Amino acid sequence: MRVLILGGTTEASELARALADDRRFDAVLSLAGRTRAPAQSPIPSRTGGFGGVEGLVAYLRAERVDALIDATHPFAAQISRHAVAAGEMARVPALALRRPPWQPVEGDRWTVVADMPAAARALGRSPRRVFLTIGQKDLAVFAAAPWHHYLVRSVDPHDPAALPPGAKAITARGPFEEGAERRLLEAHRIDVLVTKNSGGTATAAKLAAARALHLPVVMAARPAAPPAETVADAQAALDWLVRLHGAMSAARRGV
Repeated sequence: MRVLILGGTTEASELARALADDRRFDAVLSLAGRTRAPAQSPIPSRTGGFGGVEGLVAYLRAERVDALIDATHPFAAQISRHAVAAGEMARVPALALRRPPWQPVEGDRWTVVADMPAAARALGRSPRRVFLTIGQKDLAVFAAAPWHHYLVRSVDPHDPAALPPGAKAITARGPFEEGAERRLLEAHRIDVLVTKNSGGTATAAKLAAARALHLPVVMAARPAAPPAETVADAQAALDWLVRLHGAMSAARRGV
């Protein structure tokens, strides 16, 4: 059974590893190409967009894809919408693999905002030492608030022109450990953490570190996801594929 995984997340990689040696499936992992040096895939992969919904439909048909898994980042709202629409148009069963969002626990000091401009406004007018873990495409918003001191972390090296004035940039790939995150916050005398509610375990340690240090967190809420059949982890996505494979095999045998 031919499977297309729209990836870029820990869960997509976990699913790819689960399918790599399973002879029932012929899977391809598709990456958007935003990360310059993605982790090596255990299954064949492709990089780059499809050219909108029509391009994705054309790919599904040309490659005779039997199942589509949207395991993209929770903030990649556009490709998720495209996946739902393309699956319907190409009549390919589609599943969304969306890890649950983080939830505040006792001791957390969260300010939940709708988007990055709201996050920048939430920092206020008084200078603060800010740890930004939001990826690279939203950094320009914070350039408009140059009175803060920013520590910016992402997987890839930053474009200096995209950084807020005077920002210090570091590169690192998760998973991260709470003790190391706490030491990082203390070493840079961070006053507030700004992040997106990505969910998952790979980067959750920064929240535990902020909690331990009694630091406030400005948390950007997820964009609305399109309605779709949804599971929360790679194992549930694999179970869905196994059931679909069984149903397709039975149909082919005329059972």
